Amino acid sequence: MRLCFLVEEHYRHDGMPVEVIRQLDAWGHQVDVVRPGGSLLRMSEAVRAGSHDAWVLKTVSGGPGLPLLEAAAAVGLTTVNDVRSIRGVRDKALAAAIGRSRGLPVPMTYAAARPELLMEIAESEYPLVVKPADGSSGRAVHLVPSRERLALMLPSLAGEGMLIAQPYVPNSGIDLKVYCVGGELYATERRSPLHPDRGVRERHVPLPAEVAAIVDQVGAVYGLDLYGVDVLLGPDGPVVVDVNDFPSFRQVPDAAAKVARAVLELARTGSAVAAAAFVSGVGHIPNQVFGSDGPAAEARPIRTSAGAAGEVR
Repeated sequence: MRLCFLVEEHYRHDGMPVEVIRQLDAWGHQVDVVRPGGSLLRMSEAVRAGSHDAWVLKTVSGGPGLPLLEAAAAVGLTTVNDVRSIRGVRDKALAAAIGRSRGLPVPMTYAAARPELLMEIAESEYPLVVKPADGSSGRAVHLVPSRERLALMLPSLAGEGMLIAQPYVPNSGIDLKVYCVGGELYATERRSPLHPDRGVRERHVPLPAEVAAIVDQVGAVYGLDLYGVDVLLGPDGPVVVDVNDFPSFRQVPDAAAKVARAVLELARTGSAVAAAAFVSGVGHIPNQVFGSDGPAAEARPIRTSAGAAGEVR
């Protein structure tokens, strides 16, 4: 197979996707790497229909890679993940609207184009978690204890673009990160960016059945095949606080081979998950999007894993 990976400078030397590309190459597949942030792109030539079996995106949110992936999809090329699904989770305001409207345990979410608009949030909602709508890797995530503190922070938030704010969910200071790859779910725990003082070693942990069902439902709701979900175990149960397309897959055993096999399978068959999600209405957002409690999406049965490394060629 011939594959095109869109890799921005931030991930140029990152194990994910570098090790995946090496694995595909070792299996005899041709991988072309395009760096959308560091190359002059001939757009009409770059997305020639039929030139690649699939395009794969590993870029930062808000980077130039997603429009190029969308251009490839527009001429009928297969993308990993589906471009509509990626767009649906890259914008955290949109992701919150979709998630809550489809029954996922997503916190009440406010969105503001200017930081001073967040001052309208009722005092009863504090403390708040405030972060950029296009943020990633825990960047610029703030725990804001009061409206007075938010007022002092407004100048520093001014350059972050669209912001979202969610009421803080009390928790132990440990985030549960769950990855889905090749139909299998893997859980790791790590220190929360809101609690940098916690001495937590990132490690693989057993996945509670309740969380597994929610994470599988996340894939069905957003139409994702390769993804990660940040979950907090709050006083009222698990809460989904972030969804990432093509995450790092840290602590996943034999991650490079698993992701490579998943990419090859999706290149061959396309995404049945994305097709089902958009047929069932993930592209339609009710009028009462933020804070609405719409019908829950039907979760897929938790799937079994792919075969041993090297089986899919």
